[in-house]
Amino acid sequence: MEHSASRAFGLAPQRHPSLNAGGTMKNSVLRSLLAGSLVFGSLAAFAADQPNILFLFSDDHALQAISAYSGGRLNRTPHIDRIASEGMLFTNSFCSNSICGPSRACILTGKHSHLNGFLDNDSSRFDGAQTTFPKLLQHAGYQTSLIGKWHLVSDPTGFDYWEILPGQGDYYNPDFLQMDGSRKRYEGYCSDIITGLALDWLEQKRDAGKPFLLMAQHKAPHRNWAPPERYLRLFDEGDLPEPSTLFDDYNGRSKLLAENEMTIARHMHWGHDMKFHGENRFLEHFLGGIGNGEYNRMTEAQKAAWDAAYEPKNQAFIEAMEAGTLSDADVVRWKYQRYIKDYLRCIQAMDDGIGRILDYLDQSGLSRNTIVIYSSDQGFYLGEHGWYDKRWMFEESFAMPFLIRWPGVIEPGTRSTALIQNIDYGPTLLEVAGVSVPGEMQGRSFRTVLENGGYAPEDWRDALYYAYYGERTHHVAAHDGIRTLRHKLMFFPRTNEWQLFDLQHDPREMRSVHDDPAYRQTLANLQERYRELRDENEVNSAVIPGSRLTEEWWRERWREKNEQTREGPAELLFVGDSITQSWEGPGKELWEARYAPRRAVNLGFSGDRTEHVLWRLRTGQFGGTRPKAAVVMIGTNNTGHRQQAAAETAAGIRAVVMELRTRFPEMPVLLLGVFPRGETAADPLRRLNAEINGIIATAASEDPKVEYLDIGQVFLEEDGTLSKEIMPDFLHLSGEGYRRWSEAIEEPLRRLGGFEELK
Repeated sequence: MEHSASRAFGLAPQRHPSLNAGGTMKNSVLRSLLAGSLVFGSLAAFAADQPNILFLFSDDHALQAISAYSGGRLNRTPHIDRIASEGMLFTNSFCSNSICGPSRACILTGKHSHLNGFLDNDSSRFDGAQTTFPKLLQHAGYQTSLIGKWHLVSDPTGFDYWEILPGQGDYYNPDFLQMDGSRKRYEGYCSDIITGLALDWLEQKRDAGKPFLLMAQHKAPHRNWAPPERYLRLFDEGDLPEPSTLFDDYNGRSKLLAENEMTIARHMHWGHDMKFHGENRFLEHFLGGIGNGEYNRMTEAQKAAWDAAYEPKNQAFIEAMEAGTLSDADVVRWKYQRYIKDYLRCIQAMDDGIGRILDYLDQSGLSRNTIVIYSSDQGFYLGEHGWYDKRWMFEESFAMPFLIRWPGVIEPGTRSTALIQNIDYGPTLLEVAGVSVPGEMQGRSFRTVLENGGYAPEDWRDALYYAYYGERTHHVAAHDGIRTLRHKLMFFPRTNEWQLFDLQHDPREMRSVHDDPAYRQTLANLQERYRELRDENEVNSAVIPGSRLTEEWWRERWREKNEQTREGPAELLFVGDSITQSWEGPGKELWEARYAPRRAVNLGFSGDRTEHVLWRLRTGQFGGTRPKAAVVMIGTNNTGHRQQAAAETAAGIRAVVMELRTRFPEMPVLLLGVFPRGETAADPLRRLNAEINGIIATAASEDPKVEYLDIGQVFLEEDGTLSKEIMPDFLHLSGEGYRRWSEAIEEPLRRLGGFEELK
């Protein structure tokens, strides 16, 4: 049932963000609803020879580590290569958000992260109620199965059968979550077990009378790269080649690049990554604190094989370090060799399993009518720019492998340069199966590319949109951007900074040309295309939850407030930015007199915009909180920081109120108009705030639990100006300003929250 707040605010909850800032439905959703009879009413009207779909998927598999892409510079992947030689390989396949869970959510829903609701691995939980391509295939008669890594927190939906790893899962003797809620442990190596479970489902559990979708999803080659026993000595015969940018100094690009914590030089762990036992011996070169959890899961026989392979090399390194024969650069090179060899060893075992499944398809006769896809949730850095991991929009982690075999349709050995993205996978598979693609999916089917020798139609896209929202893990700055066949444009909101790369002349992305006069027009054109794609993809930063965890004071205040609301009791919430936080400054005396006795909690954070408040509410711990009412005043930083369109900021305010109403359905909300700012009524930012207030006032009137109140007049002089006695900087309140605020909301608070009058 739709919540009353969603009716009142003209918005679906953020986890179903299907309406625009003005409260009207987006065109894509209208198309989806109008086509409902096509999607759900006539799904049975398709060809009898629907192809089976085998979706083979891995985690963090870089193109550089697939010999069909790299030519075998580092390793050989004969079975993945077989899909390319018997089908099509895409050279311009990219993700929408280079992080594990978000990429998977994009694939399932055909929507960018900001619309499917799974923005990052820190705070997101996949909403399984939304439309996904497996659900639509299931409804169309497909038998659907998911085996292996899931990593979306909630249980899978849309699958007739599933058996998944909890969280990241383990390489050795892994546990698997079962559909009945239990866990089952298998002895052995994870890639081999996933392969075995997939084969068992194909042979024993599926209904041979139905077409199938099998998503066999590997943990490998995710960190911490624990190879199987049979490959512990693979690549021991010598050093593997280093990337030319292993010692990148990040000159010529944003200073933000040097702030991340995913370098081979400084951010690899003694036990977890480098496979040493015991205490960290060289603190200047290795991080401690995380041991090798995989080793602790091993049987005694597995440990013996592991130690026989690693300990002689470990001891040789320690002896060289103690002898002082290794320079800092030598240590980096040693760590790179340890990392890259373990990474590739994990891939080798996974490739073995892919070969077993391909062989079974041939032997059983299923190959003739089975589409086989190999992909990974994103790429990965194999020492390029000195990094491991992903997240950045640079090529190595932005690019995704995509190889597909479709007998009788795709000409073997085809390569395509068409720009595709992971949001396209679902629409493509739906169209291949004869199922209508719902309008809410932002991706586009590339079936015609498959049928046309890899050539894109004339109306194919000319650019892709990407967004990474920032996580505390690895401290990679939030950024978004677009990529064309030749250029890449990135924007970093924290520094208000553009980066532009000419991939034809600078394929390693070593120098941004955003300030090069020769690229002035290119930059302007791409910035315009960037704005167009953000609009086309319904991007509104005000409703996309975002944290500021990289700022220590903000992180500590967030922890403090979480502890306060978790332990409780808390009966009154004040939600906002610095103006609310300053109840602890100029307004402190009044707070102690009027709100502390009412067990109020100040959830104001200086500098916050609506998106930050959304994140705080989503991730907040409110176990001990039983609020009688909340006071919300937010939005002026959206105005001041970005001069964001009033409708967008209003949508963010609505989303904040809806989050509170969803979390506390019985709690009334006193929504205050954004306070006036600027000395006079002519100030453009004050006018923008007034426009915001006009929108939220209308929306709030429809929900009896939300009361809108504009108290702006109490701060103004008779001529409409602000005085420095009330707002010293024409934005923040003085003690007198807080007195006026308190007086203005006293009656509504008593009425809404049932608070007694204070003497």
